[in-house]
Amino acid sequence: MKQTETEPITTAPIPTPPHGAHLAAPGEQSAPPAPAGWVPLFVLAALAVLLAVLAWITISSRSHASKELVIDTEENMVPTVSIIHPKRTPAQIQLELPGNITAFEEAPIYARVSGYLKHWFTDIGTHVVAGQPLAEIETPELDEELNQANAALAQANANLEIARISSERWQKLRVSDSVSQQDTDVRVATWHAREADVKAEEANVNRLKELTKFKTLAAPFPGIITIRTMDAGTLITAGSSREMFRLARIDPLRVYISLPQAYSQMVKTNDGATLTFSELPGQSFTGCVDRTAGAIDPISRTLLTEILVSNHDGKLFPGAHVMVRVNLATGVDPVVVPVNTLLFRNEKGVQVGLVDTNGSVRLADVTVGRDYGTTVEIVYGLSETDNIILNPSDSLEPGIKVRIAKAQPEAANPAHE
Repeated sequence: MKQTETEPITTAPIPTPPHGAHLAAPGEQSAPPAPAGWVPLFVLAALAVLLAVLAWITISSRSHASKELVIDTEENMVPTVSIIHPKRTPAQIQLELPGNITAFEEAPIYARVSGYLKHWFTDIGTHVVAGQPLAEIETPELDEELNQANAALAQANANLEIARISSERWQKLRVSDSVSQQDTDVRVATWHAREADVKAEEANVNRLKELTKFKTLAAPFPGIITIRTMDAGTLITAGSSREMFRLARIDPLRVYISLPQAYSQMVKTNDGATLTFSELPGQSFTGCVDRTAGAIDPISRTLLTEILVSNHDGKLFPGAHVMVRVNLATGVDPVVVPVNTLLFRNEKGVQVGLVDTNGSVRLADVTVGRDYGTTVEIVYGLSETDNIILNPSDSLEPGIKVRIAKAQPEAANPAHE
């Protein structure tokens, strides 16, 4: 019998248990797996930790925000100010002021005697020297008065001679007791009276002779004739208020300027000055301070200052307006600040607000010098290191705390464009 061919039998591989695991005997059932309940507990714990962290972060953030709000509120209550530093200017300053030119000497020439103008020798613009004749006056009445005085003097001399002879005779007769003492004393007294009459007549003659010298008007000092008011034949009355000539000495010339009170202590004798005229462009003239009035004008608060300037060539005229630039030594270098830093208060005058190193406000009294328009000069009360508040409010008081604003770039500042 033929044996039937069968298919090969495959057997599944037996899994190898983990190391140390218990191998069940054939026909023995394996134990069930352990329960998985620890997984939810782990998830819950992680969620709890996460919620706690979130809560802590939220509370910390709110606390930080609250602190920042308090800080911001406190900072906003502190005013913010902008500051600048004063700029130093040179110790020697040039002050330009308007001035008036006057003659070094000027005198109106009046008639001292009455009569008629016979002839004038000088006209306006004539340069004269001291003692030079200006005009001649015809004085017929004065001439007759002088003749009369001479006659009276001769008569007084004749009376004196008669009185002298009579007095001497009576004194001789008194020795022999021929005349009384009374009559002798009368004759002697009459002699002395006639002597006094002669002296009086001599004085009158001398007076009239001196008056005749004024028939010719002469220049009292060298200068130039600036006014002539009369022509030949004009009736002249002595003592009249009408001047005949005006004489001015124009070399050197006096220039008067009104120096502001703030600079009154700086001006000194022989300080240099430069004069410029609008009608003489490109030309300047030098002078020096000669003297000051020594007192401040209570109305203008200025010090009248006199400057002498040479005028050899006669280019400068008395009465002209001139701009004078004076060189003044300040002694202390002044500073310059913008005008919007000044505080004007009735009880304190001019002040500026300063910020100290600890951020406190201090008000400083200052003395204002020159005004340049947008800036002013401070001659006393400030230094270069001071922090000056720009645009201070009227309510600014000393001692308050302020915060200094950050400086803006100069390119963004329209004032520098």
